Amino acid sequence: MMQSFVEQIHAATSERPLRLRGGGGKDFYGNHVNTGHGEILDTREYSGIVAYEPTELVITARCGTPLTEIEAALAGQDQMLAFEPPHFSAAATIGGCVASGLSGPRRAAVGAVRDFVLGVKMLDGAGTSLTFGGQVMKNVAGYDVARLMTGSLGTLGLLLEVSLKVLPLPVAEATLRLEAPQDKALELMNRWAGQPLPVSATCWQDDLLTLRLSGARSAVVAAQQRIGGELVNDANFWRDLREQKSDFFTNDLSHLSHLSLWRLSLPSVAPPLNLPGAQLIEWGGSLRWLRSGADAAGIRTAAAQAGGHATLFRGSAEQKSAAGVFQPLPAALLTLHRKLKQSFDPKGIFNPGRMYREM
Repeated sequence: MMQSFVEQIHAATSERPLRLRGGGGKDFYGNHVNTGHGEILDTREYSGIVAYEPTELVITARCGTPLTEIEAALAGQDQMLAFEPPHFSAAATIGGCVASGLSGPRRAAVGAVRDFVLGVKMLDGAGTSLTFGGQVMKNVAGYDVARLMTGSLGTLGLLLEVSLKVLPLPVAEATLRLEAPQDKALELMNRWAGQPLPVSATCWQDDLLTLRLSGARSAVVAAQQRIGGELVNDANFWRDLREQKSDFFTNDLSHLSHLSLWRLSLPSVAPPLNLPGAQLIEWGGSLRWLRSGADAAGIRTAAAQAGGHATLFRGSAEQKSAAGVFQPLPAALLTLHRKLKQSFDPKGIFNPGRMYREM
């Protein structure tokens, strides 16, 4: 199978590039790319868990391996992908998980996808197999390059295998809900972050603050008594939030013209943003979802003034073309991105324009 990948890479040109694709659940993410331009390189047949050492807390799998297969293998050993990657499709693959770099509700408590990537094996734009990092946590050679592939949306090369650190499943979990306006909720989330409480996820919407406690049973019970609130027995709440199937993401808000979903990354202590539309807050205040028809420049200006940036997470091809999905890069950083792209993909054949139009 890998030889087939190499042949496709050798045959590709800048006029006929490759569109790297696994399960396709994240096709919406990134700048709009003309679907008739280039050949799909489907990774799903290059599948399988290569190595899994539960005692070492490390799993290595080929790029096309379904996330569900990996999560099932880990669950059999009472372990998990701690960053809770969203699937957005039943066919989601581990390659797409790492290439998108998206993390779920537990991210603020344990870290992002790139914090768990120990090593990668990849094909560059010349079809050369390269290996960075390793399969054990103590091997850090090339670790930064392995992380560099995380969130690159396939623009630097084709991920063949990834090695990830895994963590044990928590012994106990509980979900609590409190009533709080946005400013009070932000104050509470930041206060809890500075205390020895086993808070593993938070979500605020419509003056309701929901939090998850995870850890030893005694610690969860003690924290529950200390925080108070109503015990929530909705087993699907955090899964639906991760998969964007909760009401905030699915309700019809058509009264907002040209509605888009924005992902705002801000300091957790940033005050409420005065922006039109509906908001949902995760990660202790650091991740703020906005469903709005507001002008892209105004949203990005507000995010920048608060110390963060804004990504057009879901929107029409026209909106993406006009505004660009990701925050425009400063000139120096854009130059660095171009140099990295030139180094790994000199022919410009991997997902051109998916992250930035210039690349």
